[in-house]
Amino acid sequence: MFLCRRLITFSTARNMFCSNSGSKEMLGAIDELNKEMEFVFGEPPLATQSSSFGSSLSDGSVPASPVNEVNEPRLTHVGDKGEAQQVDVSTKAISYRTASASCKVILGQKAFDLVSANQIAKGDVLSVARIAGISGAKQTSNLIPLCHNICLTHVGVSLKLNHRNCSVEIEGEAACKGETGVEMEAMTATTIAGLTVYDMCKAVTKNIRITDVQLNRKTGGKSGDWTREDERN
Repeated sequence: MFLCRRLITFSTARNMFCSNSGSKEMLGAIDELNKEMEFVFGEPPLATQSSSFGSSLSDGSVPASPVNEVNEPRLTHVGDKGEAQQVDVSTKAISYRTASASCKVILGQKAFDLVSANQIAKGDVLSVARIAGISGAKQTSNLIPLCHNICLTHVGVSLKLNHRNCSVEIEGEAACKGETGVEMEAMTATTIAGLTVYDMCKAVTKNIRITDVQLNRKTGGKSGDWTREDERN
């Protein structure tokens, strides 16, 4: 860093000698030194950046180069000082927003057969999990610290048995008219339903896996519509 600053200083001195003394020997020496420095450290910073390196703060430290944040993605739940924050959505436009998510609960043959026959001791697994998912979506802001309290207009959870891999395929969806999206509500509905399936079946086997939890689609809001299929393409 010190040598890089020396390079910029000599470049500035070169301009000064050109305008004042016109010393060819001094200019030649400076050119040679700059060439050596560039050989070791590469090309010097741009002029817009060099001014920040050449100056220093009151405490003697060198200010950081400005970062162009235009169009660069950033974490909206992190403040300027790195602290967690809830996003202020009061200035956002109200629009109709939807989202859907999904996951799989791989049960294994024994538990799957019992669920299919509705022979699990705790009761109807699919019905209980569906209600749990709907209830979970309505509690999202209590479970996820920085989520907003949303007035949901719809929550739906569907569960389907897949005989090929002895799993329960779950899809959760949510909708609202508001200033912020419902992706987290759809994800929460899906995962709570999956956890409920596990809870209902864990007496039969602990070898149950909840996999492939993912957002599949969202609509509305400033960022517009998004689907997982579009992302793949």
